[in-house]
This record gives sequence, structure tokens and C-alpha cells, in this order.
Amino acid sequence: MEIDRADGRTQNQLRPLSCSRNILHRAHGSASWSQGDTKVLAAVYGPKAGTKKNENPEKACIEVIWKPKTGQIGKPEREFEMILKRTLQSICILTVNPNTTTSIIVQVVHDDGALLPCAINAACAALVDAGIPMKHLAVAICCCVAETGYVLLDPTKLEEQKMKAFAYLVFPNSILSVLPEVSSPAKGEPVEHGIITSITHGAMSVDDYFLCLERGRAASAKLSDFLRRSLQSQFSGNSSKAG
Repeated sequence: MEIDRADGRTQNQLRPLSCSRNILHRAHGSASWSQGDTKVLAAVYGPKAGTKKNENPEKACIEVIWKPKTGQIGKPEREFEMILKRTLQSICILTVNPNTTTSIIVQVVHDDGALLPCAINAACAALVDAGIPMKHLAVAICCCVAETGYVLLDPTKLEEQKMKAFAYLVFPNSILSVLPEVSSPAKGEPVEHGIITSITHGAMSVDDYFLCLERGRAASAKLSDFLRRSLQSQFSGNSSKAG
């Protein structure tokens, strides 16, 4: 059963993607990421000497500061900061620059749905632009579940408001990179089941969740391809777009 969406997309279709890098000259690295009308800027400063309180000085510290488009930062934004920090910590090589802090400033330009995945994608591109050592890249996507059980990918703000539940999923850009070189996948567990971050909101059944995983993993291939092409093009130009 096909669902009619206001913008004419199919259930599994992403909004047009756009990425620009090196857009802020005072930052060590920067990037903007757009999915449809949702746009986020990310700026990286560091690594700078010293770590924050309660952080391990034998490793590099990742600090995330979320700046909303308007108003003061609240509980949802604090949660976004925590999710972003944990996600970025898992993909950065923290032993290369011990006892340093790298700050990632996330500025919301416009929110028309799937804001956190857009911010994660922007932050990942900005870290690459800054030359921060990373284990691998990552791509994020939002999957929504409606009352009737169908799943929508990359929802707009209006679609998000009509859904009963949604999941934020972050996948490795290279599936193989989530496995140590010396290890092999467990018997019966395919390598492509790698996932970095998974956050759910609302009432979602186990079957709904696995359906979101399946759809999200399939869509992450397009996101990964776009991110790779965008980053590879930085020597010939500063922006990349995909429809």
C-alpha cells in the first residue's frame, strides 16, 4: 500500500540532500547539511589542550554545544547534545590526541523534520573537514511509524507530528568498519547489521522497530554514497547536491 505524502515522495524516498564544507573561516572545520527544508550548520574547534571536568585525560574529549534557531536551549536540546556526543565519541579515534577537547557547535538554521539526523550528518562532515582522526564515517536517518503501521523515512515536521513513534538510527558509512580487523561475525549474524546509535520515541512494537531498521539501513546506502561523493569533491569544489 502506497502512502500519499504532501511533497509527492514515496514512503522510502529521502528529501533532496545538500552539503557544503569549509563555510566558516574561523572554525577548524565546518559544514552545512540540508535534507529538504531542514538545515543545520556544524563548526569544529580544536583539538585544544585540556579536557573537561570528569573526562578521561588519557583520551580526547568531545564537547557538543547545540544552538537552537531561536530561544533558549531546553530539555530536548540537551538530549540531542548527549546523543550527538556519544555518537561522535564512538566514531572518533580518541587516543590520538589525549588530554584535548574538540568542540562541535551545532546551529539550527531551519527545522522541517528529522532535525537530529541532519545535525549528526552535518557534524560528521565538519569533523572530516577539520581533519579530526575518525574510525569511520556515519550517516543518520529518521524513521516514523504511523498508527496504521506504515513506515515513513526522512519525515517533514508535519509528518512527524502525525506519527505515533519514530526512531533515530545512525549507521556506519562502511559496514565492515564496525568490526575489529581480527574478529569475524558471529555465525548467523550478517555483517551488514552494524549500527552505531539507535534512539526511539513513542509506542513502537518490536516488529515496527525491525521494520524501521530494515528501511533505514536500505536508505543509508544512498546517504553514504552522497556523503562520500560530497567529501571527495572538496578538492574540486566546496559543495555537493543530490536530488
